[in-house]
Amino acid sequence: MGAASYFAKKLAVLVITLLIASYLTILIANMGGFIDDMIKSMLLEDITIEVKRNPQYRNLPPVEQKKIIDAIYEVRIKQKGLDKPFIERSLIYLVDALSLNLGRAMFLTSDTGSRNVRDIIIERLPVTVMLFTTATVLNFILGLLLGIYISMRPGSLLDKFVIFAAVVFSVIPAWFYGIFMILIFASTLRLFPYGGLVSVPPPEDPVMYFLDMLWHMALPLMTWVMVGITPTAYGTRNLVLQTATEDFVMVAKAKGLPERLIRNRYIIRPSLPPIITNFSLAVIGSWTGAIISERVFNWPGLGTLIYQAIEALDAPVIIGVSVVYAYLLVLTVLFLDIIYSYVDPRIRAMIRGG
Repeated sequence: MGAASYFAKKLAVLVITLLIASYLTILIANMGGFIDDMIKSMLLEDITIEVKRNPQYRNLPPVEQKKIIDAIYEVRIKQKGLDKPFIERSLIYLVDALSLNLGRAMFLTSDTGSRNVRDIIIERLPVTVMLFTTATVLNFILGLLLGIYISMRPGSLLDKFVIFAAVVFSVIPAWFYGIFMILIFASTLRLFPYGGLVSVPPPEDPVMYFLDMLWHMALPLMTWVMVGITPTAYGTRNLVLQTATEDFVMVAKAKGLPERLIRNRYIIRPSLPPIITNFSLAVIGSWTGAIISERVFNWPGLGTLIYQAIEALDAPVIIGVSVVYAYLLVLTVLFLDIIYSYVDPRIRAMIRGG
């Protein structure tokens, strides 16, 4: 009952958090209705130009033209659902978002011409996962192994280098290094393309198409792995070293337990919860892409989609991506709590006691 009560409370908090986060996203994406007012003004301007340029209406008196403009404007406003007060629309947006009925984009379309936000996101998500999730997994595996290795050799030359590199790569964003990687490996050495998903025109053979994608992915992947390994290793190192100073580790050493057993059971295992947390959140974060980095490498993922949606003031797309991310984040936090109860005995005891 203690575990069931704990997870029920946790789930309730996460659901409330999801509601608040989703509604705030709707308010911010629409700027409290300001974006809708801008869209109405742009719509009225486009209709006015369209009517005045139409040979059918060009020679009509201004009063008649205005009646036609107002009639078309009213129809299109209703089509976009902008005829209701913003508070009412925001609640409708919230219900639709929570039910993952993400609606239709105002301006953007998928490559197949669909205006459905869900189709647009599903089309871009695999491209982002292919690059950024791969980089995140590689960073985690290599950084974890390197971090554990240097934690057993504090003060060594490799340890000092990792600390220095972690600071350097953490201060300067990945897209900045991406520009230099393009200058070196694409412009000077001509080893990789400047960017994009595939060559233009793309190869017709499926195998060659896949290999061409890997060739285009190599440079941004190298950049993200290069930037991410040392900060991950540095964080792992610090967690392991901090755990090594705990009382239960000192007691294990005093009992004369084998060094390997102490390292694996008493140091590395208790260090896993925060490491798993960082990895899980990094994976979920990788699914939204990176706006500037994707623009630097002209990578058509979710980061580029968000940039295009912000530029076009396409609020449904921004809300759709944010709500999908919120759902993934809530599910990840709940999943992590379950994992913690198995990995860390201290958390398991706390849950049973709660």
